[in-house]
Parts: sequence; C-alpha cells; structure tokens
Amino acid sequence: MTLTLFAHPFSSYSQKALIALYENATPFTFRVLAHTDPAVGAEFAALWPLKRFPILVDGDRMIAEATIIIEHLALHHPGPVRLIPETAVALEVRFLDRFFDNYIHTPMQKIVGDALRQPGERDARGVAEARSMLDTAYHWLEQHMAGREWAAGDDFSLADCAAAPALFYADWAHRIGDSFPRLRAYRGRLNARPSFARAVDEARPYRGFFPLGAPDRD
Repeated sequence: MTLTLFAHPFSSYSQKALIALYENATPFTFRVLAHTDPAVGAEFAALWPLKRFPILVDGDRMIAEATIIIEHLALHHPGPVRLIPETAVALEVRFLDRFFDNYIHTPMQKIVGDALRQPGERDARGVAEARSMLDTAYHWLEQHMAGREWAAGDDFSLADCAAAPALFYADWAHRIGDSFPRLRAYRGRLNARPSFARAVDEARPYRGFFPLGAPDRD
C-alpha cells in the first residue's frame, strides 16, 4: 500500500519524517504543500484541519506529528535501520527526541517566527528567553555527547532524526559557537548522514525564504 506524505522540503519537522523514510528507502508519494498548488493544500486541510505538517496517510489512516509518523513506520513499515530499539535504550531515544523538539526546535522556531513579524509586533523578551534556552541546551548537549557518535546508544535513531533538522536550523538562528566542539562535530555528522543530506539538498531551492538570511555554509 502506498504511503503519502504531506510536507514541505524546507520544513524542519517535515525533514525529520523524511529522514526516517530515506533511512529505510521506504516507498512513498511526496505531496508538497505549496501556495502554487491549492488542490494539495485543500486535500491536506480536509485530512487535518489543524494544518500542521507533516502528516502521513497510510491507507485509511492519517498520522500526524513527525515523532508519531516515525513510530508508525517502525511498527508497520520496518526496514533494516531500526530507529527505535527494542531495548531499554528506547527510553533514552524517546527522551532525547523530546529534548530536541522541546529545547532546540521550539526556541529556534520562536526566533525564526519572531523575525517574520512586523517590527511593532515583535517579542524581544520572548526571543531573549529562546536564545537563553538554546544556550542552556547547547551546554547540556556538549556534555552529553562526550564519547558518543549518535545521541542515544550506539546507533542512529529517532533521536538523531529529531536532532538533525533542529540543530541545522538552530545554528542558523543562534550560532553553535566554538566553545561547543562536540556538539558542532555531532551536527557535522548529522549533516553528512545520507538521509539528511538528501533532505537538505531538496530544501536548497527554498533557502531564500529563511527570514534571518541563510548563511553561506551547510
């Protein structure tokens, strides 16, 4: 049965789901959400009125939220790369998935979202708090990544699917400085992972939309 993903290549959470699909070469149809194709947007809105993407359609089931999509794929469309281990390490994987979503992704999106507002509507205090949260998260991750290749256990996992786009865009919004060498090296390994590198390349045509200005790197 064909899987259908409603998403956008430049969306960080879309990339999180795409990594899982690409890791296992899982066949799917990519329905790109764009203003130039209102029919796809209408189909998406009918499936999920909250209009938050990505969503995955599997037969008569609609699965929302990138983490749940990856869990669904692991249960119903497993491949050779096991992104959620069948051991106690799964708890660490799920914790770190939440860490990257809540403490890297969310404050990054606050900074980016604020840049899209009109000057008189901006939230300077909220942005300062988001930057402080990122600094704290970077410090924690720098210690956590000591002696590690991937975020949890020995293998690439759901946690790394969450980390890759979160750290990619977080570094654009609030630079991961030289005082975080382990974290910078981890981000480099994520960027070099073929599944994420493919997602990054697919998103290149949209870099002009980044409101803070896409840097000349990555």
